[in-house]
Amino acid sequence: MPTADSILKRVLERTPSCAKVGVFDMDGVFRGKYMAADKLASALEKGFGFCDVVLGWDSSDQLYDNINFTGWHTAYPDAEARLLPETLRTLPFEGGMPLILGEFSGRAEAICPRAMLRRVLGRAAAMGFEVKAAAEFEFFVFEETPNSVRDKGYRGLKPITPGNFGYSMLRSGVHADFYQELWSVCQEMRIELEGLHTETGPGVLEAAIRFDDALEAADKAALFKTVTKILCQRRGWMATFMAKWSPDWPGQSGHLHSSLLDRQTGAPVFYDPDAPNFMTERMRWFVGGQQALMPELLAMVAPTVNSYTRLVPGYWAPTAATWGFENRTCALRVIGGSAHSQRVEYRIAAADINPYLALAAAIGSGLWGIERRIEPDEQMVGNAYAQQPPPERALPSTLWEAAQRLRSSEGARELFGAEFVDHYAATREWEEREARKAVTDWQLARYFEII
Repeated sequence: MPTADSILKRVLERTPSCAKVGVFDMDGVFRGKYMAADKLASALEKGFGFCDVVLGWDSSDQLYDNINFTGWHTAYPDAEARLLPETLRTLPFEGGMPLILGEFSGRAEAICPRAMLRRVLGRAAAMGFEVKAAAEFEFFVFEETPNSVRDKGYRGLKPITPGNFGYSMLRSGVHADFYQELWSVCQEMRIELEGLHTETGPGVLEAAIRFDDALEAADKAALFKTVTKILCQRRGWMATFMAKWSPDWPGQSGHLHSSLLDRQTGAPVFYDPDAPNFMTERMRWFVGGQQALMPELLAMVAPTVNSYTRLVPGYWAPTAATWGFENRTCALRVIGGSAHSQRVEYRIAAADINPYLALAAAIGSGLWGIERRIEPDEQMVGNAYAQQPPPERALPSTLWEAAQRLRSSEGARELFGAEFVDHYAATREWEEREARKAVTDWQLARYFEII
């Protein structure tokens, strides 16, 4: 386990003698800077100030006008932050530059995404559980640059490969240098991958990240998105983790897997070889809680306006809070097999998630279900898209509706705190309001001549 002294020693032995430090904002965007050795020494010991505007603006650096935490009314002061030595990694593409993650503390801790997940995991620990988790992401890769996509108005983009060719050994061989670079860099940065392959669609890949303790799994997932984008742009490509970048292709998933262990014995909590679907009663209650709260927490899992273009029938994305055993048409897929593989896959999530918030929603709602012994509905068998779930399992169809459900959710306020819920709901309302200002291509084609 790295210590402050060992980190500082490493930094002082390097040229230049600095490190990178960063935090993840409300949208899961990595924000940070280079920090000199003497400043780093102080920050490791006493914390440091980080401009609180990163909790007060959107992914395009536009300032929210509807939040209380910060704004022009507070003059955007520094927020307290702490560095986390245990998160130390090195950046292979920067000559081994040290990278250390941070968390907001003090008053800002109530709305800090990473700190909020940590509190949810503290709840699990108090219940006697250790949480394991993993993420898997689909992402499209293009022969484009940040300048070229803007010059093209985000139209006519060229993927690195054409057409459909899932699980292609041909294409992974042609682009083996990229696959192996991504794999190796992730390995060096403690973002170990379990699988990497082409998915169905032009230039789309899927990466499965190795499971770990849930907080470490969230760090890995959040870092993976940034690292993938960096490696692509360094070779003149671009990767997107939008939920759905084109109406012609399925959306991009960000499925989350989770399971519980007994903290005292280390024994799996979810597996009973003699029970239906091998599910213990605590696994049933976990799934029941996830199912019951999913409509109320959807804004934490489908966080952008674009997220809701993916949640339509027939595109490998769930459309209601359903569950099933080994059923990929459901929002919650129970995966069986053995004591150590039994888990639940939270399939509602897309690649655009903030991993800290999405995992907090998936795990927190499951713990809430165990506490209340919430039984799930009867499992879906066959095509869940073609079946009508109960009305209470319907999901919000827009980000605005999802934000209102979150704001009014007693379960969310109990799990995450009123300050977080009010702040985050306001940020999603802002996102929807910004979207309403846009004049889209669809609107022009629909109305320009005819109306």
